[in-house]
Amino acid sequence: MNIRKKNSLSELWRVKFLGIAVLSCMAISMTTATLTAEQILSKAEQKLAASTMVADMTITIQRQKWTKVMSLKTWAKGTEYAMAYVKGPEKDKGTVYLKAENDVYNYLPKINKTIKLPAMLLSQNWMGTDMSTDDLVKLTQITKDYDAKLTGSETVSGRGCYKIVLTPKSTADVLWGQLILSIDKKDYIQLKTQFYDEDMELVNTMVGSSIKVMGGKTIASKMVMTPAGKPGQKTSVVYTTMAFNTPISQSFFTKSNMPKVKP
Repeated sequence: MNIRKKNSLSELWRVKFLGIAVLSCMAISMTTATLTAEQILSKAEQKLAASTMVADMTITIQRQKWTKVMSLKTWAKGTEYAMAYVKGPEKDKGTVYLKAENDVYNYLPKINKTIKLPAMLLSQNWMGTDMSTDDLVKLTQITKDYDAKLTGSETVSGRGCYKIVLTPKSTADVLWGQLILSIDKKDYIQLKTQFYDEDMELVNTMVGSSIKVMGGKTIASKMVMTPAGKPGQKTSVVYTTMAFNTPISQSFFTKSNMPKVKP
């Protein structure tokens, strides 16, 4: 084979390789571009989709002049049932919270009494934290309650994220006037949420980090909620164990079972 023909063949393969590389990049770009905000949110929700979830967590409440550490065990079944048992500190140990459909209960071991609480408690700060019960057990169904718009990208906890703005649907009974979510482009983990009130004032910012595989799912094992305009104040939640799809009897999530719940 003469040198000119050999060079021509080399050039041909170079062009073919370049063409394949360009087409591959275009395919990846098109796949990314075709994802809608709703599809991204759906993928994020599917990350934690499970018939049940059982978790141990440590909650640290930080204020300018004091810090409190709590440990809990939680159980959830679907989006309608959730139980939380306070393991510590000692003065709160044995306190149990239950959400069963639209009913919310609190069991107080010191007086051996179960109290029915207002349903609005789900959207209010829980036990002195900066988080609501909804935040802790993740009951809100984002794609059901909000309209979504993909607005750009940002980096959170060292990961590239989609940035999505959520506005409540007219039929949704939700607390927030707007949510801005940052969802990891690799594993579709919700890494940041900004909570705005009805006047579009920033209220809280929640950021996820310490990404781990827990219960067979890749999740952010640490969440930090920071209120706007309150220096030195925040609440951190660290998941120490997590299990999904563990069979839990429906009778577990009942008022009569609350005094019997153990971690």
